[in-house]
Amino acid sequence: MAALRVLQAVDAGAEYGFDIIDATGLPSGTVYPALSRHEQDGYVRSSWEDPVKAHRERRPPRRYYRVTAEGRRALAAVLDLLGAQTARRGKTVKARG
Repeated sequence: MAALRVLQAVDAGAEYGFDIIDATGLPSGTVYPALSRHEQDGYVRSSWEDPVKAHRERRPPRRYYRVTAEGRRALAAVLDLLGAQTARRGKTVKARG
């Protein structure tokens, strides 16, 4: 589920590591490996910002992440599946109740 939260955060507009950490509440040791896997799977693409800009702002360069079309399709499919599972569980609980 952590990988799903990371992909959702990037899709919602979180762009770089610390931004994604803040959006998800997950630790860096979870976020960065998930981003790496998502990039290997083709769900996100990354690019480094201009080091001159980062230097002017007195910080290290940021690596920016964007969800790909394939990543959006995968995210939608997973969310649909989770929604269907949740709906089925709700019906099961109501049938028992």
